[in-house]
Amino acid sequence: MIDTKSKLVLKILSKECDNGSYKIVEISDIIMALPRHFRMDTESVKHILTYLERQDMISIKYDDDGVYCLAVLPYGFEVLENEKPILRKNEVKTNKNFKFLWIFLYFLAAFFGSAVGSLIWTYIFNIK
Repeated sequence: MIDTKSKLVLKILSKECDNGSYKIVEISDIIMALPRHFRMDTESVKHILTYLERQDMISIKYDDDGVYCLAVLPYGFEVLENEKPILRKNEVKTNKNFKFLWIFLYFLAAFFGSAVGSLIWTYIFNIK
C-alpha cells in the first residue's frame, strides 16, 4: 500500500517519464508540481524517492544535489493504473443507487397520483 504523498510524487514522475525512459528531474520541480496543501521540503521528497525506489516503482540512475536521473518502472505504472478502476466501480454503484431511488420515486408519484385521481373521480360522481 502506498500513502497519498508518495502516490502524488509517483503521478508527477509518471507524467514526466511517460514512456518509461530515464529523465532528469529536479526536486524543486517535483515540489512545485505538488498541490499546495501537500507541499513538502527537499528532505521529504528525497525520502519518498528512496521509498519508491525500494518498492521497485522507480529506478534512480544517479542523484546530484537535488537533481535526479530516474525512470518510472512498470510496477509504478501498474500501481497508478490499478487505482483508476476502483474509482469507476464506486461511481457505477452510486449511479445504480440513484437509479433505484428514481424508480421508487416514480412508483410513489404514480401511486399517489392514482389515489388522488380516484378521490377526485369519486367526489365528482357523488355530487351528481
